[in-house]
Amino acid sequence: MAEKKAFFTYKGLPLVRKGNQLFFGHMYDEFVVQIDIVSTEKKGGIDVANKVIIRKMATDMTLPPNKQIVKKAEKSSLYEALDYACAWLKVS
Repeated sequence: MAEKKAFFTYKGLPLVRKGNQLFFGHMYDEFVVQIDIVSTEKKGGIDVANKVIIRKMATDMTLPPNKQIVKKAEKSSLYEALDYACAWLKVS
């Protein structure tokens, strides 16, 4: 039997990453935030995001794709993007 693994969470909500794309929030809620890391820079030998696009998206798959995105912003760090994502999803 395969062991069930828990998602990594940030402020109590799942944060799932695949490559340079992250999803923040529960898919069963009305909205989630998609985070795309557009570019990175080396700091202390580690790649750090320096351009991030965030989108608040409806999870209602019956909506056309152009209606699913309700907010969009560009940020200069992953921390700033997550801060906005928390505000958009009203996470404290």
